[in-house]
Amino acid sequence: MAAAYGNFINGKWITKGSRGTFENRSPADPSDVIGIFPESGHEEIEAAVRAAAEALPAWSRTPAPRRGEILRRVGDLLSKHKDEIAKLATREMGKVLAETRGDVQEGIDCAYYYAGEGRRMFGQTVPTELPNKFGMSIRRPIGVAGLITPWNFPLAIPTWKSFPALICGNTLVLKPAEDSPATAVKLMEIFEEAGVPKGVVNLVHGDGPNTGAALVKHEKIGVISFTGSSETGREIARLTGGSLKRCSLELGGKNAQIVMEDADLDLAIEGALWGAFGTTGQRCTATSRLIVHKKVASELTGRLVEQAKKLKLGNGLEESTQVGPLVNKTQRERVAGYCMVGQEEDGAKLLLGGKAPGGKLSKGYFFEPTVFAGVTPKMRIFQEEIFGPVIGIVEVKSFEEAIAALNDSRYGLSSSIYTKDVNRAFKAIEQIEAGITYINGPTIGAEVHLPFGGVKDTGNGHREAGITGLDIFSEWKAVYVDYSGKLQKAQIDTHPDD
Repeated sequence: MAAAYGNFINGKWITKGSRGTFENRSPADPSDVIGIFPESGHEEIEAAVRAAAEALPAWSRTPAPRRGEILRRVGDLLSKHKDEIAKLATREMGKVLAETRGDVQEGIDCAYYYAGEGRRMFGQTVPTELPNKFGMSIRRPIGVAGLITPWNFPLAIPTWKSFPALICGNTLVLKPAEDSPATAVKLMEIFEEAGVPKGVVNLVHGDGPNTGAALVKHEKIGVISFTGSSETGREIARLTGGSLKRCSLELGGKNAQIVMEDADLDLAIEGALWGAFGTTGQRCTATSRLIVHKKVASELTGRLVEQAKKLKLGNGLEESTQVGPLVNKTQRERVAGYCMVGQEEDGAKLLLGGKAPGGKLSKGYFFEPTVFAGVTPKMRIFQEEIFGPVIGIVEVKSFEEAIAALNDSRYGLSSSIYTKDVNRAFKAIEQIEAGITYINGPTIGAEVHLPFGGVKDTGNGHREAGITGLDIFSEWKAVYVDYSGKLQKAQIDTHPDD
């Protein structure tokens, strides 16, 4: 019988949900039931937010270096349990073990990074306009943070959000995706073991329209951090805008890799394969458009198809597997639907894949690595986010045309250019409309100490990770100390005759 997992509210595990329960099944083998989870609603959200609100005063008064020590212990425990967590994440969302180990390592890196911020979190000290007066700025916590996370990075993204929230002195309620709840349970167990006080971190399972919406709407939530689709992000922005609630949105992507005629083709093909088919294309930074100079397009296309054919599909728990399944049946149907759209679009040519494999893989949600050629900016497969192992090749005649094609998108998360021309590289950095640009590297591979996020429909201007992650979860306070012993009137006293 499958294990029963619970919500974590005010330091207690509660397996009962007011809206029943749901099963979590492996996408590689849907007969493998990982666990039974509570389907939560307003009742559980109310209890979790109340617990976080009650824990807030003591936690926010805890010295930031002390909060950092707890995060360091979280990092130590993540390191200790790295392989266990990776296997659990692979089992419940599908990507290969090498990638889930990297997922956990991101969490470890994030823990140590933000633990260090407990001894920094720099403000500024500045001179003031008047004598015997001191000016500075400091960070203050916002309050209770509501974190809504996706399934594709079940450990890394919850840590990207929870660690900066905690180091800034906030408490939190986490709602993970229904396709990867078990990894979030493990994270909560580690928080508990590391000594995070009761009520500071809370976990509530459930769906978006009910559980997630209740969290977003709760009047005691001070900040919402969401990663997911642009459509859902717009609705969250509408709901939080009415109450002037802080809202950070990390949304979709339709990322492109440019390959110029002078590029190292071996390196460019390796990057395209990893960018397009890593995580089975289920990354917001995945390479879904390959913009190639016509002088090398034929060679690159042929070699890319040949190498993609050799990628081994299978259960991600097997070390030899290179491409795991899509996360669920709905996602497989979505990807298959886009492949049908691509084949119907005038000019596009399916070179590889476009379907689910048969044989022993047919019981899982697998999909073959897919390559389209002859793609143009007017096509849906060029413009719309597919979120699967599908890449479209676009031929261009010049650097300028390549940049224009890359920017011809409503998204702007990640981007890449392969070239040996340093001038082109710096022009690309300047001209590409994206939050992330790689030179001679694929569109995937973020590091925790640099800002992560994008422009256009990819988000609402905030950035996760690095120092910028603190900005989401803190308020700036300006402080003036006047030790003159008299009333000083700033600009009135400094310019009395103007």
